[in-house]
Amino acid sequence: MLPNDIDDPATPSGGNAYDRRVCRGLAAAGWTVREHAVPGGWPWPTPVERACLAGVLATVKDNDLVLIDGLVASAVPEVLVPEAARLRLAVLMHMPLADDAERAALGAAVAIVTTSEWTRRRLLDLYALPAARITVATPGVDPAAVTVASDSGGRLLCVAAITPQKGHDVLVDALARLSDGRWACALIGSLTRDPAFVARIEAEIARPGLAGRVRLVGPCTGTDLADAYAVADLMVLASRGETYGMVLTEALARAVPVLVTDVGGVREALGPGEPPGLLVPPEDPAALAGALRAWLGDAALRDRLRRTAARRRTTLPTWAETAEQVSAALAGVTAS
Repeated sequence: MLPNDIDDPATPSGGNAYDRRVCRGLAAAGWTVREHAVPGGWPWPTPVERACLAGVLATVKDNDLVLIDGLVASAVPEVLVPEAARLRLAVLMHMPLADDAERAALGAAVAIVTTSEWTRRRLLDLYALPAARITVATPGVDPAAVTVASDSGGRLLCVAAITPQKGHDVLVDALARLSDGRWACALIGSLTRDPAFVARIEAEIARPGLAGRVRLVGPCTGTDLADAYAVADLMVLASRGETYGMVLTEALARAVPVLVTDVGGVREALGPGEPPGLLVPPEDPAALAGALRAWLGDAALRDRLRRTAARRRTTLPTWAETAEQVSAALAGVTAS
């Protein structure tokens, strides 16, 4: 069971990309996969959308295994709990909502797959679920060519839906403090999830000092997104929360260092040992601006972080490994 925008190029997201790759990987591994993209403003569906999901589940045969995206599952415990008596329900959890509805929905699941160890620990802390029920399947990444760095390091890139959660207001505030220096920043991401916030960001980047230097590009996928990574010196992500951060590993696959807020599971994406980038506290534009100044002003720092990113590039997980982890979790359900 998938959100109905899973393949919509206007609303790309890490969760949608993960779901699509897992569906393909499970099919390649021999599973019979029947997709049901259910309409709804998940995780806030209307009564009609809830009824539609209930209708889809009613068509599933008794004892079948149903893997449901967490955005859908967490919103509809009144649908899932009654079905748990006849179906084997598994939930693919991207971002916990931390509410009573989610508690009830996850309680009805025989297996839960999370995209990071941080998310797994979060669910255990929130809901005291049986630890053996939760499996981590880290997001994979496709191999990519190494990006050729510029001399100045000033080609900044942020890939994230334009929403408060992703901290674009913090990023723009930090960039406004960098009136000097050779830099430009491209903001790539969906513009439809929070129109009022998008309008605010548009107004901010039209101000003197930022106009012409910060571009609101909109959503990009496929070769357009790959082309954006291919001309980036630094990935910048000012999120208020991340369960992992797939765009970070997309950058690291090209040996592009990252500058990211130290939240949630981002350290898992960066890997063990020396980080292939810079970490700053969330909600702190001054700290973010300071890190950007350090990056732009210190060629030795840029070279060191590029070398570290290049080492991380060789250790990134693949999508085949992700599918294997999900497959193992589901196989445990079928065996039981």
